[in-house]
Amino acid sequence: QVQLVESGGGLVQPGGSLRLSCAASGTIFTLYTMDWYRQAPGKEREFVATIRWSGGTTSYADSVKGRFTISRDNAKNTVYLQMNDLKPEDQAIYYCRLTTTRLNFYWGQGTQVTVSS
Repeated sequence: QVQLVESGGGLVQPGGSLRLSCAASGTIFTLYTMDWYRQAPGKEREFVATIRWSGGTTSYADSVKGRFTISRDNAKNTVYLQMNDLKPEDQAIYYCRLTTTRLNFYWGQGTQVTVSS
């Protein structure tokens, strides 16, 4: 069983920064990607960013390009999301997802990001 634990969410003013973390533990077979998604009230969950565990290739949603950076620490099985220049529309619950090479998916419990003055 795989467990994902997110942390780092909170309240920030517009223009501010937060760094989210997601630590994976348990029986992890070959890890393929780790991703960040978010879901705002009344909206569907949407893709934010992804990183390939081998090689570190990244990809971002257009709405966060240039402001968010995804990174990983292979030794700690942890993925990070550095979020800069936060906007009110970034407010959401942020979830991390782990995908194995067997295409098994695991989700974290989510962490709330609130952007408000």
